[in-house]
Amino acid sequence: MMMSLGLFVFKLSSLPYQNINHQVNYNWGENARFGQRAVSQFLGLGQEKLTLKGQLLPELTGGARYLQALQGMADSGRAWPLIEGTGTIYGMFIIESLVKDSGEFNTRGQARTITFTLNLKRVDESQAAMFGDLLAQAEGLYNKASSAVSSVIAGV
Repeated sequence: MMMSLGLFVFKLSSLPYQNINHQVNYNWGENARFGQRAVSQFLGLGQEKLTLKGQLLPELTGGARYLQALQGMADSGRAWPLIEGTGTIYGMFIIESLVKDSGEFNTRGQARTITFTLNLKRVDESQAAMFGDLLAQAEGLYNKASSAVSSVIAGV
């Protein structure tokens, strides 16, 4: 596993990325002083963004269906935990955009190469907020699974 976003796992056989750009901004205020340099004051954390770029070769690696899964996650409008394969927890991220560029088509019109760019933005305020949101999402998944099982049992 290279990284996971929610339950989606980036790995060599699914959606391997070749480049990560991680940007963290910090907010500083500045006050002008007469006859002296301005003084700066730390105001807090700013935006944190992460961009994953990669190229798929559907005949060898994952195909468009993995990008469709990410698009479905983005369509849900939810934040997802981003965890690196090394165990680093980045926090809760939303999918800001997903760009797909297909090329080198075969006779059936299927792309032989697909390049993608996935832009993520951090939205949690703290680790405690992240785990609280994870609990709410897990409860929602449990309730959906329970109702699905109940409807299957009732239909039998």
